[in-house]
Amino acid sequence: MKNFSKLTLSLVALHIFIIGISNYLVQFPIIILGYEFTIATFTFPFIILATDLTVRIYKEQVARKIIIGAFVPAFFISLYFADFRIAIASVSAYALGQFLDIFIFSKLRSKISPSEHLSLNKNWYIAPAVSTLFAQIIDTYVFYGLAFYNSADEFMREHWVPIATNDLLFKLLICYLAFLPIYGIILNLILLSLRKKTSIN
Repeated sequence: MKNFSKLTLSLVALHIFIIGISNYLVQFPIIILGYEFTIATFTFPFIILATDLTVRIYKEQVARKIIIGAFVPAFFISLYFADFRIAIASVSAYALGQFLDIFIFSKLRSKISPSEHLSLNKNWYIAPAVSTLFAQIIDTYVFYGLAFYNSADEFMREHWVPIATNDLLFKLLICYLAFLPIYGIILNLILLSLRKKTSIN
């Protein structure tokens, strides 16, 4: 525990909070402009921001430990807000999606900017953009498939595929138009803070 900084613990807590609240909100389908979503569509993209910041700030191995650290608490919090099946679907999709995100992000970053550590270069957006695409495809369809395929919820049982597809497209839209720029801004501020601490030490 002594190796975990306040920032690390904050990221773990953010992961857990987003998963828990999203698993509660995923039970409420809505229709916007003729497209079917769940309310969780508007909250879960925050996990992408948290994950990419986690991977970027720490090494790949440390990022995996953070995902594992959030896994068990997230399951029990999800179980409190939702039923057992949704909780299982959530942590399964979360683990698969985020581990894939870590793998792709780390590989791309090592090739694009191998010496980059406490600063951003002109290609900073490529790794999060590509890893987000593949991770969200896996995360979305694994979650909705495990949670609602042949489920007791008649509406979700019959509509989970189009809802999952709409959810995926909307999350990607949010990520690329909003969260990617936000990621760059927050990361730059964090790196600036780390550079200051390094220079002081």
